[in-house]
Amino acid sequence: MSLSCIKNAKLEETGFNYTMSLIQGKYKMFILYALMGFGVVRFNELKKYIKTISYKTLSATLKELEADGLVHRKEYPQIPPKVEYRLTERGKSLIPILDQMCAWGERHRK
Repeated sequence: MSLSCIKNAKLEETGFNYTMSLIQGKYKMFILYALMGFGVVRFNELKKYIKTISYKTLSATLKELEADGLVHRKEYPQIPPKVEYRLTERGKSLIPILDQMCAWGERHRK
């Protein structure tokens, strides 16, 4: 691993910092991982998968992920309202990173 990313730049200007700004937060990686595993998911399904998240936090976090271009929101004009979420191509590009984090955790969590 090259340290030039840290040595030659201010940490706040590195790719690492940018990536962390997109995925840091208590539930962002859980949401991304759930969308990776289940594909297209409705709001209440996400709530069931991530039991400890409140509806308010889930809604706010999904809006942040959508604004960052990681999640696509599709709303259907019907009653009751139907909204589905899925990863964008940009969001899918984070999956190898999340997979590596999962694998690392499995190897070291004893």
